[in-house]
Amino acid sequence: MTDPYTGHVSPGGPPAVRTLPALEITKVSVGPMDNNAYLLRCTSTGEQLLIDAAAEAPRLLELIGPAGLSTVVTTHRHPDHWQALAEVVAATGARALAGAADAEALPVPAEPLADGDTVRVGDCDLTVIHLVGHTPGSVALLYRDPTPGGVPHLFTGDSLFPGGPGRTTNPRDFDSLMTDLETKVFGRLPDETWFYPGHGDDSTLGAERPAIPEWRARGW
Repeated sequence: MTDPYTGHVSPGGPPAVRTLPALEITKVSVGPMDNNAYLLRCTSTGEQLLIDAAAEAPRLLELIGPAGLSTVVTTHRHPDHWQALAEVVAATGARALAGAADAEALPVPAEPLADGDTVRVGDCDLTVIHLVGHTPGSVALLYRDPTPGGVPHLFTGDSLFPGGPGRTTNPRDFDSLMTDLETKVFGRLPDETWFYPGHGDDSTLGAERPAIPEWRARGW
C-alpha cells in the first residue's frame, strides 16, 4: 500500500500522520513562523514524545490528547522552537530534554543531551546527533525503523532543510555545521533516509546529497 504521507502541512491546517509499524509520527505547523512540531507515539505502548513545543500550546495539547506526554525534546535554543514549552510541560508533566549547550536557554529546566545519547518513547529508540553550527547545542533525532524494509527517519530541527543547511552567522559556524552534516548525517545514513525539518516540507537525503558541493561553494 502506498504511504499517503507527503510531509506537507500548512499553518492552521490539519496535521499529517505517518504510521510506521512501531511508531506513529504526527506533523503539525504552528505559530507565525510556520514551525513544525512532531508528536511521536509508540504504537505498542501508547507513550508519546513531542519534538519542539514551538507555539500554540492549546493546539499541541489537543493533539497530545488524553494519552499524555512523557517527553519534550527541543531541537535548539531559538525561541520560535519553544514558545509553548513551559505550558506543555506544566500541563502534562513531561520531562524536557535539549542539547547540552542549549539547555540553559530554555524557559524550563531541561536535561542535557549529548551526541550518541538514546531517547526512548515506549519501545522505540531515538539516537541523538549533535550538529554544531545553527546553534551550539542543536540536535537531530534519528529513528531507525527495525522492520524489514524500514528506512531511517531523521528529525533535523533547523540544521538541515530541503535545499541546504540551516542558517549560520559566520564562516566558522557554517563550516562546523556542514562538516557535521557531511560526517554524521550524509556520511552515515542511506539515501532513503527521510528527514523532517523544523520548518516547511520534508525531503530525503538522496534528494539533497548531489547538492552538497554547491552548498559548500555558496557558503550558506
